Amino acid sequence: MVDRNEQGLNEKEFLQSYDAGKYEKPSVTADVLLFTMDSIQSDNYKKNDKKVLKVLLIKRRNHPYINSWAIPGGFVDGNETIREAALRELKEETNIDHVYLEQLYTYGQIDRDPRMRVISTSYMALVDKTNLKPKAGDDAKDVAWFEILKETIIEPVIIETENEVIRTETIKITLSHEDLDLDISATLLITETLIGKNIHRVVDVLEQVNLAFDHGKIIDMALDRLKNKLEYTQIAFNLVPEYFTLTELQNVYQVILGKEEKPAGFRRKIKDMVIETSKMQSSKGHRPAKLYTYNKFWHLT
Repeated sequence: MVDRNEQGLNEKEFLQSYDAGKYEKPSVTADVLLFTMDSIQSDNYKKNDKKVLKVLLIKRRNHPYINSWAIPGGFVDGNETIREAALRELKEETNIDHVYLEQLYTYGQIDRDPRMRVISTSYMALVDKTNLKPKAGDDAKDVAWFEILKETIIEPVIIETENEVIRTETIKITLSHEDLDLDISATLLITETLIGKNIHRVVDVLEQVNLAFDHGKIIDMALDRLKNKLEYTQIAFNLVPEYFTLTELQNVYQVILGKEEKPAGFRRKIKDMVIETSKMQSSKGHRPAKLYTYNKFWHLT
């Protein structure tokens, strides 16, 4: 028996008569956040280099937000998936490919793009930039790695009611480049509402300087995801070489979490995730240090 709807149509008849223009069609884009860990050399050879987290941005060639910096990305073609579009746009705008992308979030605010209604799905990846050679292409005028600084500018305010707890905080994300005398920043209002055991997080853009669209909000979401995943996944190992010292690994955790960890406590936390090797690292001004590698079977121990 063939199922029919209230108009007496079977599925084939329904599809043949369906008006595809009945609903407004928003455009769809894909954005890609590439993060890497970099070193800033210390003037004192006896001190370790400072580790910083960086994100890859492109400089827009055209309106809207011409000459502003943005996350690489673009519109999804009708014959490709969103993920395929993300990889294609990354290649076209930065000349980078063959990276593993993890889906981050979908942004659908009505006014996030001044041209039209645009829904964007963001992806992120952690990469070792040593062998990457970004090169601007397509509608990108330039491409560069920017150091990320996230700071609180208005301390958290907590309001408790009978049914919920609301926490608000104002933060500023500053993106800097050693060779560019340019202020790139986003000031964001973070509102977290706790209802029962569920937390609803809303980010509002208060101000952006030289940053396109709502990309400050997207960068903040990615930083928050990185911070959370650091505690229960192997994500940090994407930001160190195949062989690394425990100090190098600890630096990754401290930069992303934004706080220092005592070496003894850190070693206990990651002991099952690393394998000690017979290799040693030696550098001028420092004692030789043991090298470790990632234990891909750590979750089975």
